[in-house]
Amino acid sequence: MDHSSAKVALVTGGSGGIGTEVAAKLSEAFSLVIVVDIKDDISDHAKALSEKFGRKFTGIKADVSSFESCTQLGKDVNRITEGHGIDALVNNAGITRDSMFGRMDYQLWDSVIKVDLYSMFNVTRQFSEKMKERGYGRIINVSSISWRGNVGQANYASAKAGVVGFTNALSREFARYNVTVNGISPGLVDTEILKSIPEKIMKDLIEKIPMKRLAKPEEVADLVAFLASEKASYITGETININGGFFF
Repeated sequence: MDHSSAKVALVTGGSGGIGTEVAAKLSEAFSLVIVVDIKDDISDHAKALSEKFGRKFTGIKADVSSFESCTQLGKDVNRITEGHGIDALVNNAGITRDSMFGRMDYQLWDSVIKVDLYSMFNVTRQFSEKMKERGYGRIINVSSISWRGNVGQANYASAKAGVVGFTNALSREFARYNVTVNGISPGLVDTEILKSIPEKIMKDLIEKIPMKRLAKPEEVADLVAFLASEKASYITGETININGGFFF
């Protein structure tokens, strides 16, 4: 079977800054892009993307931290695709709840671990077996520069380090089935989530980046699209940094 133009891609966290750009970029090569988010207006967001780009998007509301919700997501996708399933999965959903560890309560820990790490299992489990059966698939997991450890992010760093380990383990399991599993590790990306950072702190952070600027969401999307393409057919088990040379 020729997979040079894979049919369906799915992006979690599909209404955020990175997720939106990833979905838009993937729509250039995929006939349908499914955007998944916990927000009530995700269907409206998908419709707006369709109108803007003239390509096909579908929005599905799901809670990636819940296995039950993701099981329903799998059923919804199976119905929408008439049993085809998906060819590429981008596990992009994530949250931050930063706090110094001495003030971090269980809820701050638990919420980040569930959304950023449990989601990897909850979502991927719905689609990976069909990919293996068909002998084709692309899985891209979004980690973060913070997986190496950062002050005030014990929860986030732990979750994103788990994403790297999850990526490595699955790549070894799935390689024989022509299903690649890779990750990306973005640094600071120019999205709404950074706008809450005070201006002085942001200037100091940018000064520490060798390229002296933030990443653009579309630059992250280009990397994801490459890993989802046939051009990356012999790349698996990698977590690729996209950070302008910046490391904590």
